[in-house]
Amino acid sequence: MKRLKIGMIGLGEVAQIIHLPILEMLGCKYEIAAICDISASLLSYIGEKYKVPDSSKYGDYRELVKQPGLDAVFVLNSDEHHKDCAVTALREGLHVFVEKPMCLTKADAESIIREKHASGKQVMVGYMRRFAPAFRLALDEVIKLEKINYVHIRAIIGSNRLFIEQSSDVYRPNDLPAHLGEERATRIEAQQLEALGEHTSAEKRRMYGLLSGLGCHDLSAMRHMLGMPRGVISAVAAGNFWHVLFDYGSFMASYEVGTDRQRRFDAYIEVFGPEKTVKVQYNTPYIRQLPTALHIQETVGDSHNESVVRPTFKDAYVEELEHWYEVVTQGADPVTTAEDYMQDLELFRMIVDRLVAVQP
Repeated sequence: MKRLKIGMIGLGEVAQIIHLPILEMLGCKYEIAAICDISASLLSYIGEKYKVPDSSKYGDYRELVKQPGLDAVFVLNSDEHHKDCAVTALREGLHVFVEKPMCLTKADAESIIREKHASGKQVMVGYMRRFAPAFRLALDEVIKLEKINYVHIRAIIGSNRLFIEQSSDVYRPNDLPAHLGEERATRIEAQQLEALGEHTSAEKRRMYGLLSGLGCHDLSAMRHMLGMPRGVISAVAAGNFWHVLFDYGSFMASYEVGTDRQRRFDAYIEVFGPEKTVKVQYNTPYIRQLPTALHIQETVGDSHNESVVRPTFKDAYVEELEHWYEVVTQGADPVTTAEDYMQDLELFRMIVDRLVAVQP
């Protein structure tokens, strides 16, 4: 079995909790061959933990992608840099796995897609919810429904740190450049203004940031299951909570999302048919092996039946990276492509265009 040599760009929270441990676990398929981060102390820490030699540690991703023998890179750094990293890697003939959001603007997405075609390499976007075994079972159940009457999508969750601080040991460097935060905010604002228009309000830019950071998981899974909606009927925001109503022609899909300081993760997609309801219940991805469950309610004759299916303890991230291996080594088509992500950017814009903010 071929071991893919992987370069990791960005060694922060998601890399430490998710990607690096899984790549190590799948050691027959993957080798962590190079790492990159702007923090020298983080490079040293991860390099020692995963036995990456000093010659394969980089402070600049443009140097990492030139390392001989690499097969692919994982782009796991800040969202506003994803396009530059992906395009540079593709130009060096490397496959690219990029965490969501792939990028923040349509122009950047088009650049990634052009380079993908020019290089003949693959790009896959990290939407692990679409790889959860329970989600895949739900797709089959939804197809069998007589019709869809209504859909409810919900993501009311506590902030990530509430789960991470009780379950993971994350190395947080203290040697990051002092100017980094301000430069990051400036770059993100510029990309949001490019995506939405130069006169877009701060509230609409904030909404766009929430959609691209948190909401994209829900919207991507919704599209996979139901397709693209015809339009957005309404979008209302109040602080960190918002509600969106989608038009699917013969039915509506209601999407409610928000963050607070409770240690719970309440996220699901629920599809209501005439006699059957199909619900995919997610849990926090930051605690590995918490299973996604499929809930089915069905009326048959005089009885109303309820069942819960937990297909496996293998988490969605493992399924996702096993699929990525097949994409690179066997030429399989990615489930979550760069072209597919373009529809999420379209949805973000549709939602923000309809946004009404509730004033305190």
